[in-house]
Amino acid sequence: MRCIRYKAGYKYQLKEPYALRIPIRPDKTVASPGDYVRLTPEGELTIREGYAWDGPSGPTIDTASFMRGSLVHGALYQLMRECKDDFPKETYREPADELLYALCREDGMWWLRANWVYYGVRLFGDPAADPANDHPLERAPRSCEP
Repeated sequence: MRCIRYKAGYKYQLKEPYALRIPIRPDKTVASPGDYVRLTPEGELTIREGYAWDGPSGPTIDTASFMRGSLVHGALYQLMRECKDDFPKETYREPADELLYALCREDGMWWLRANWVYYGVRLFGDPAADPANDHPLERAPRSCEP
């Protein structure tokens, strides 16, 4: 029997690469394992085709005005979890949350909802950026579990 290994908890998958210049500039290039997310010191954020993320989190609905912000925010939080020495959450979490707000507003989100989103991630988002809370590796079928 051949087993599979995967990470659960994702709803969306990027079907083409996405790149954006952002105001967050690390001291050196940081990249996730597999190079799905890369951020340069010039602020060039690149997210590879095939990248999976969970969309908007919390008690909210997934709308067009929230999708791009959730993609970029999720990618930045992933860098905080997986590149903690070069992209620590203590330095980059607040700018990532501010960027989420800015992208949501740019994409047409009503200002009051964008504020709720921003304060929601400020109050409750810390565990999602914590390296200890990366999605666990799953195996299937059950007979493959160690």
